[in-house]
Amino acid sequence: MFEIFTQLADWLTYSMLGLSPQSKLGDAVHFFIEDVSKIYVLLLVMIYVIALLRASLNVERVRDYLQGKNKGVGYLSGAVFGAVTPFCSCSSIPVFLGFTSAGIPVGITMAFLLTSPLINEVAVLLLMGLLGWKITLMYVLIGLTVGILGGAFLDSIGAERWLQDFALKALQNARQRKPAGQVAAAQKLTFAQRHQFAKEEASDIFGRVWKWVIIGVGLGAALHGFVPEGWIAQHLGDGQWWSVPAAVVLGIPLYSNATGVIPVMESLIVNGLPVGTTVAFCMSTVAASFPEFILLKQVMQWRLLATVFALLLVSFTLVGWLLNVVSALM
Repeated sequence: MFEIFTQLADWLTYSMLGLSPQSKLGDAVHFFIEDVSKIYVLLLVMIYVIALLRASLNVERVRDYLQGKNKGVGYLSGAVFGAVTPFCSCSSIPVFLGFTSAGIPVGITMAFLLTSPLINEVAVLLLMGLLGWKITLMYVLIGLTVGILGGAFLDSIGAERWLQDFALKALQNARQRKPAGQVAAAQKLTFAQRHQFAKEEASDIFGRVWKWVIIGVGLGAALHGFVPEGWIAQHLGDGQWWSVPAAVVLGIPLYSNATGVIPVMESLIVNGLPVGTTVAFCMSTVAASFPEFILLKQVMQWRLLATVFALLLVSFTLVGWLLNVVSALM
């Protein structure tokens, strides 16, 4: 699906700029071009499509279903949708904005946002070949659990009040619409009117976050290209209890997606890093990186950002300890 961005990055980095694929600079520049182009397209396309659907369909009916008595179904739906969508942590943010604008509860939206970067079908297949089906199944269940419990916790503390003003306003406006009135309004809109609404929505949100994409991905690309290979396994391979939280903290400055991080996991495990420590490090790299949080700061206030950050770090540490114990017993 995203091969075109890889091909674009190949052409610009290696043909136009003449950088070597084996150089650290070439690796960093390729990473930057591929991810920025992909995220920009996803921002524009996903926000436009979701806004077009909002203007065309009765999104409030979906919202009301998800706000029903059984919120567990909503959290599970959000987490499963996150698991089956091929988005990294940064590129799932446009969908987060679309959900918020549609009035979907923040906890359900966060269940999607927390799960989406951790699980996708390609990563699951690669993990199965690397770690076997038992560890892979545990990884998938843990990823879904982090999303579900994280979403429920954030709803329970009223985390929506910590959204940035424009996102909170969009959420409140969506909730104030009456479903019947919205259906009638949607039926009267022409395609040109729906297109204009979606175009304005995409333009407004893109204008708010485009520069942060460059800053966030640029940071991730620099660290991705220049962190010495083998350094992590060399310093955290003895399996002490503190190595798991240390690996989680070390993963924060880096940035990758669930598919791209699998070769890193293989390299770390081959070099002697315990499975749980490796998984904790890679989960942190995928879902708790600085680039992601730079982007999330545009839709979340510091309190919500810090809460999500702490939630992820604690979850990944517990996951690492658990997998180290299980793998030692297997």
